[in-house]
Amino acid sequence: MTFGEQPAYLRVAGDLRKKIVDGLLPPHTRLPSQARIREEYGVSDTVALEARKVLMAEGLVEGRSGSGTYVRERPVPRRIARSGYRPSGGATPFRQEQADATVRGTWESSSERAEASGAIAERLGIEAGEKVMCTRYVFREAGEAMMLSTSWEPLALTGRTPVMLPEEGPLGGMGVVERMAAIDVVVDNVTEEVGARPGLAEELHALGGVPGHVVLVVQRTFYASGRAVETADVVIPADRYRVAYHLPVR
Repeated sequence: MTFGEQPAYLRVAGDLRKKIVDGLLPPHTRLPSQARIREEYGVSDTVALEARKVLMAEGLVEGRSGSGTYVRERPVPRRIARSGYRPSGGATPFRQEQADATVRGTWESSSERAEASGAIAERLGIEAGEKVMCTRYVFREAGEAMMLSTSWEPLALTGRTPVMLPEEGPLGGMGVVERMAAIDVVVDNVTEEVGARPGLAEELHALGGVPGHVVLVVQRTFYASGRAVETADVVIPADRYRVAYHLPVR
């Protein structure tokens, strides 16, 4: 078999990947054994093992203890729509994070006082170590965890006010814009930066992923007259979702 100039393990992995994508190795099919790969491609055991590792890292196959390596079910990516903040209408955290009005979901949350790390302090424009309210969310769609979010709000702004706890009090469960308006802080801008990285073990455990899976991270910050009033990291499994933005033309 003639390949290009790639390393042998990548050439083997590429051929097996093509068979998976083309359906020649459908979901739940056992991947050829290491010995079979060695014989079919004329490579060493080391090359065969490394090729299998590549496919596992890409999330195309999974190992089953005592049984072998099998092709994983490939989810059809769904859209997560985003369109910035909604200044009225009682936007809940789920509505705030998922702009598509046809989607219905639930969320769980917990809040605690914390000290701002250097990175979070820079995003909020405060000093490292200053007190913030840290709130962690797990968003679910039809019972399936679809998104994680961790937000930070400076307690110098919200402390000792009715909106100090995002999920409690008279405006508990409402969006950042409406909560801030209740303490006479007018949110007028929001920024989002999207990146990708391997998911952390605890993130993948919560989202139902496997080690090596990539997640999308949306770094979002709300501003009022140039002052950051809330910043958050939204974590989304990249193999199951695509982020779609709806931006108004001004």
